Amino acid sequence: MTLRFEDCMAALLRPLGVYDLRPGTINRGELAAYGVRLDGAAGELDHTAREMNLTTAEDFGLERIEALLPYRPVCETAGQRRQALAALLRINGDSFTTAAINDTLRGCGLNARAEEAGRPGYVKVYFPDVAGIPEGFAQLRLIIEDILPSHVDVSYVFWYNTWGMAALRHPTWGDAAATGLSWYGVATENDGFQDAAD
Repeated sequence: MTLRFEDCMAALLRPLGVYDLRPGTINRGELAAYGVRLDGAAGELDHTAREMNLTTAEDFGLERIEALLPYRPVCETAGQRRQALAALLRINGDSFTTAAINDTLRGCGLNARAEEAGRPGYVKVYFPDVAGIPEGFAQLRLIIEDILPSHVDVSYVFWYNTWGMAALRHPTWGDAAATGLSWYGVATENDGFQDAAD
């Protein structure tokens, strides 16, 4: 139970013995009026203090940090937004190793991975848990290319279900047809299979 300002002020004045601080008295009513306003101010200060800390922010604090960035992280919850913003704020001159880039991509809530393409200045980005081209790829591409160093050439790698993967889900053509999926739907159907490169 949190202590109200009215009770705090009454406790401070009681030892003086000058004021009648019983409930219902004029003096107590005055303290109650001050207390309500002070309780409200204390609540606002607590809220502001929470919003000033990235690890506890939930609304306007996150919005203010996001306003400093060129785009908004791809996130659903306040916790994911905090994690994404922390990852973006960690980017500095030493953040361009493959491990650091992948940490940033994960932190931003992007289901993407970067790996060196076998020659300097080239990076492959793939989406290990998404068969086909991910939904919202145009926005994802902007974010990824903003995170990666500008001198790096980025190629995107997409994967699709093989016949063997499709056969595990749909043993016969009739089973596949019964799902109502198009051929592209069968090729991009994803229920836990991952890219073989993973």
